[in-house]
This record gives sequence, C-alpha cells and structure tokens, in this order.
Amino acid sequence: MLTVRAGVPARAGLNAFAGKIAMTNRLLSVTNLSVSFGNREVIHDLGFEVQEGDCVAIIGPNGAGKTVLLKALLRLIPYRGEIRWSAGARLGYVPQKIAADRQLPLSAKDLLAAKARFLNLPATELQEVSSELSLTTELLSTGIGALSGGQLLHSLQNDRGMTILLVSHDLSIVYRNANMVLCLSKGKTCMGPPKEILTPAMLQELYASPPQYYQHVHERWREGDSGIAQEREKR
Repeated sequence: MLTVRAGVPARAGLNAFAGKIAMTNRLLSVTNLSVSFGNREVIHDLGFEVQEGDCVAIIGPNGAGKTVLLKALLRLIPYRGEIRWSAGARLGYVPQKIAADRQLPLSAKDLLAAKARFLNLPATELQEVSSELSLTTELLSTGIGALSGGQLLHSLQNDRGMTILLVSHDLSIVYRNANMVLCLSKGKTCMGPPKEILTPAMLQELYASPPQYYQHVHERWREGDSGIAQEREKR
C-alpha cells in the first residue's frame, strides 16, 4: 500500500481503459507506463490519474503486475513512460504483512513499542508517530490479529487527509473503502468506481473465472476491564 500526503468513469469491458479527466487537485499522473523483465512485459502502456484524497484499489489476478506497478511508482525498478507526482508529495510504503504472528495476544501498541525498542527509538518518538498518524487509544489497544485494513484506511483518509493506493485481494475491503478501482489483467486495464467495476461480469472477465463468494467470520479481541473481549463479525 502507498500512502501519499500533499473519478474516472469506467467503460464497458477491460480493454476499454477510462480516459483522463482534468482536475485541479491531481496528485499523480501516469502516462504510457510499461515495465518489462527480460522479454516479458508485465505492464503495457498504462495510463491513469489519481486525485488528492482518493483511495484507489489495485486489483487483478496473481502475476498481473500489481506489486510491480507500486514499485514503478516508487521508482524502485526501471520503467518506460512518465510518472508525475505533484510537487511536495510525501510518499510512504506499507507492506502487506506484519513481521509478527497475528495469533499472539499483543495489542498494536505492544507491537509498536517492541519495534521501537529494537530500533533504539525513544518512547517520545513513538508517541509522536502515533499522534502524526492519528492512532487512537482504541486502535492502539486492539489486538494485532484483529486489526482491520478498513480501520487503517479510514483513519489515514479521514483523520490525516492522505491519498491511498492499495493492492488487495479482499474485494469487501475494496468495495467499502475505495472510491476508485484500477484493474490489471494480462495487459488489459480498466478503472472506475467500485459499483461499476466490481460486478460479476467484470470480475469474471478480470479473473477469467466466475466469481465465488464466501462468508468471512472475523474474530477480534481488545483490552477491556474484564480482560480480553472477543467480538465476532460476519460479512
């Protein structure tokens, strides 16, 4: 996931990539972006724009180039084409996985404190970072196994006004939190609002198979007066 500090209507089908719209708060402009590894072209002639405050979810099957796109946007790998960030944009990268067993009875605060001690960071710096990211007491006391990606996205966007580019296979998170969806699939692309992109027909074309739906049961624990309280949430 990319966080950035400082739309586009989809057309029918994956081959019909949405055109650009001129807006005054454009944060990112990508034009004719291509990325190759040897003779294999992973991303071909991609173009899109991101506006300030957007939450853009990047979806697609494995090997479609989602992570490659993020690395290109960070200029970590060679690419062809043009990537333009607005002046003064501050970029941050959040990895998909945390380096801890999510089954451990640790709160987010415990994990951050342990990481700070490992890096020899003073406690005051940890407090400053928590304040900068608007990490509430409730969020910090939540168990690491229960931390919701949606909670983090909501906090970063609403409290800090950040723009987010998110790679996710969880379409429920995409639907609830993203205002734009960018699809990548074997050189085909599309972009648009979730209600237009996350349809059975579009998903079948994107993943080359009929979509399957599952009911997820999430268990959450958080610190409370009576010890650990568990919450079950069905989606």
